[in-house]
Amino acid sequence: MKNRMFTLLLLGILIASVIDAEAQNPIVQTAFTADPAPMVYNGTVYLYTSHDEDSTVNNFFTMYDWHCYSSDDMVNWTDHGAVASLRNFSSMNKANGAWAPQCIERNGKFYLYVPIHGEGISVLVSDSPTGPFHDPIGKRLVDSKHIWQDIDPTVAIDDNGQAYLYWGNPALWYVKLNEDMVSYDKSVGDNGVVSTEMTAEAFGSKSAPDGSPGTTYTEGPWFFKRNSLYYLVYASEGVPEYISYSTAPTAEGPWTYQGHIMKRADQLAFTNHAGIIDFNGNSYIFYHDQSLSKGQGFKRSVSVEQFTYKADGRIPLITPTKEGVIKSVTNLSPFKKVEAETIAWSEGLKTAGNSQSGVYVTNIDNGDYLTLRSVDFGEGAKTFVARVASGAQGGQIEIRMDNPNGELLGIVKVSNTGGWQNWSAVKGKVKAVAGIHDLCLLFKGAEGELFNFDWWKFE
Repeated sequence: MKNRMFTLLLLGILIASVIDAEAQNPIVQTAFTADPAPMVYNGTVYLYTSHDEDSTVNNFFTMYDWHCYSSDDMVNWTDHGAVASLRNFSSMNKANGAWAPQCIERNGKFYLYVPIHGEGISVLVSDSPTGPFHDPIGKRLVDSKHIWQDIDPTVAIDDNGQAYLYWGNPALWYVKLNEDMVSYDKSVGDNGVVSTEMTAEAFGSKSAPDGSPGTTYTEGPWFFKRNSLYYLVYASEGVPEYISYSTAPTAEGPWTYQGHIMKRADQLAFTNHAGIIDFNGNSYIFYHDQSLSKGQGFKRSVSVEQFTYKADGRIPLITPTKEGVIKSVTNLSPFKKVEAETIAWSEGLKTAGNSQSGVYVTNIDNGDYLTLRSVDFGEGAKTFVARVASGAQGGQIEIRMDNPNGELLGIVKVSNTGGWQNWSAVKGKVKAVAGIHDLCLLFKGAEGELFNFDWWKFE
């Protein structure tokens, strides 16, 4: 009986491991991420997120910096680390409050609009989508009377070249950005800030907490144009938040409420924040949930679903899933250097980085692993090469097909390299494998942290 119970328990563990290895959501497991802001640029999706710290202070959002991830296949995501932080703003003395960002490219430069809770909205600029970013104006960009409500900026450039910046909780405002993207036209509205009329026709009807008439709009707007229609997607219905949307014939309205996109679900946090893009002929919605933290609403994680617009441009009701994006839009080549922090799914790992090594995988213990999807082995490979560093006992990398319980292709030994930043290349033979497969790198060793992992490739 004991043997049978042990067998069933082991089978359950193996099945759970396979399920996790095949999961896609949340798409980042090495850190808590929220408020997704995807940007398509030069054949790649760059995903900017806010970052919930592992340790929450005073039972409230604890957020110091903004992170960036990228993907050209929508299933494997490369971690570029913290690309900006509150320290970028010498004019402010804020220790917390790095809330929902959005980035946009114009004329070869990248503009990152960020709200700092209680300090309004600022802008950073870079020559690269992954930074470094700097403060080009040395002061707050949005200068309004609603500082604590000035959060969640969203930006888009209209067909005529006019850029709009929307934001706000619980109301909604916009400015018409000048071509320099770091100032705005102050000849309209209230010194340039235009207040959107919050009507039931525009944003749906919902009573305010005091019983007075109100709208469903809450926060987190996401503004974009698709075909001839302008969309405003936003968190709605108060807490817990749904995702809803409105449409308009122009960038300035008038808006018409269209209904829910995503309703409340068990794995979602009490907040939500959406970003929508078209990429390689497909449409995707990003949002955040609390599945990784197992229900902690101040530790959120970004997820993504693929969807199809209706013929008239309406967005369907979308159900959040564990599976996420089922099919990659391209395959990953293992015959060029692949950053170790390029991951579809991982267990137990963290990422870190510095100016010398860049971003790398760390916190590697026995039994931890990462997987990659849709890896194209072509006609086959003979060896596996990895760049690693260890100030401890080292360990080994098991190269497996598909998941941690998949076919063993080879083992690469990792020894003590003389320090956690003393990097060395290690190599091992692998079984010949051809075609397209998922790949799992399973880490094994004695108790304690084993090694750091920078990149890998097959030869």
